[in-house]
Amino acid sequence: MKLAEALLLRADMQKKVASLRERIGKYAVVQEGEVPHEDPSDLLAEANGVLDDLEKLLYRINEANLKNKLKDGRNITQVLAQRDMLIQRHAILQAAISGTTKPPERYGLSEIKWVATLDVSKLQKQSDDLAKRIRELNAAIQETNWRIEIKG
Repeated sequence: MKLAEALLLRADMQKKVASLRERIGKYAVVQEGEVPHEDPSDLLAEANGVLDDLEKLLYRINEANLKNKLKDGRNITQVLAQRDMLIQRHAILQAAISGTTKPPERYGLSEIKWVATLDVSKLQKQSDDLAKRIRELNAAIQETNWRIEIKG
């Protein structure tokens, strides 16, 4: 199985666990004399089975991320950490940019004017540059993920 396929499978398994969690909560209690549409004990057992499989898959994914490298020589784990931090930095810049726009407030005949304390065009340029770096990293990661065969 290719690493990229394992990542798709991981996403499906995580959705399955979320669905099972919701259904367990939904049927954990019913009105006296009623029978739930699904047995929550069966759902719990199914959830535990999916989680066991997910744990094994996550181990294989993490192992592959540590052992395999992108074309530039960095292992995938390093690149994922870098990408996560770029995403956080991008989110902070976007919050800063959003915070600089505030409509004027009117109280009677007077108006309160707000003045940005940050250089929005500079922040936007930084944000655009980060977004580009994130896209490039994602592309490199995807390319690598489709080349890597994982055990299993």
